[in-house]
Amino acid sequence: MASVLVKLLLLLTILASSVLVIAYAGNLHQDFDITWGDGRAMILNNGELLTLSLDKASGSGFQSKNQFLFGKIDTQIKLVPGNSAGTVTAYYLSSKGSTWDEIDYEFLGNLSGDPYTIHTNIYTQGKGNREQQFHLWFDPTANFHTYSILWNPQAIIFSVDGTPIREFKNSESIGVPIPKKQPMRLYSSLWNADDWATRGGLLKTDWARTPFTASYRNFNARACLWSSGESTCTANSQSSTSNNNAWLKEDLDFTRQERLKWVQKNYMIYNYCTDTKRFPQGFPPECAATKA
Repeated sequence: MASVLVKLLLLLTILASSVLVIAYAGNLHQDFDITWGDGRAMILNNGELLTLSLDKASGSGFQSKNQFLFGKIDTQIKLVPGNSAGTVTAYYLSSKGSTWDEIDYEFLGNLSGDPYTIHTNIYTQGKGNREQQFHLWFDPTANFHTYSILWNPQAIIFSVDGTPIREFKNSESIGVPIPKKQPMRLYSSLWNADDWATRGGLLKTDWARTPFTASYRNFNARACLWSSGESTCTANSQSSTSNNNAWLKEDLDFTRQERLKWVQKNYMIYNYCTDTKRFPQGFPPECAATKA
């Protein structure tokens, strides 16, 4: 028993002292900067809660203090309740510049009682057009739920409460680029998009219901940080199998693949890889490669 305890303590010491991959969750003052909204975004409860609000004059937004080059990022979000038609809550990783990379959730509001639409997209080198959309199997406005992005050299995986809803595999072997060179920050914003967001713009924002508010808590990032032109992860760390950076090699096991299929069969409402009107000359090559 003593030998087991010694080994356990040694393992915990190694994990705690590792600087290759940073994991943190706690005070949102330390994690984020509020970037716009003129007081409509607030960090409350000693850093445990962050809220974004939208009224007719303005929305609001925040960004992470750190930049990441690969990571497994979780945030609990409670979306705008009630009649949220016309509103968009965006939650995404993005780099800067004209050839930016981006991994994108957008939550499109709807009339009370109708489901939100989760709009996902992936941009590489400034090019997107990889939309998949979903409904959810629960009310995302009643409670907090965890929305995750796993971004490693093998794949990008979107998950909700641990259930994968989308996987974008590395298909560089057939000429499809994947984000892997540009560091990205995490952003979120709440804004008005009633010209397109709900039923193609047919349903407008009900400004009598303002302010609209989305709430955030329990941010957690196991990630390679980017600072002064360098990553805290090295080639050696990416080949390591230690628990603190196992996400760098993580993919979907059989059980999670089955959950992904269940979501896509029952809750996917749009897939660019099946849109023949949009791609009359044939689907993008990753569609066949990844069975998107």
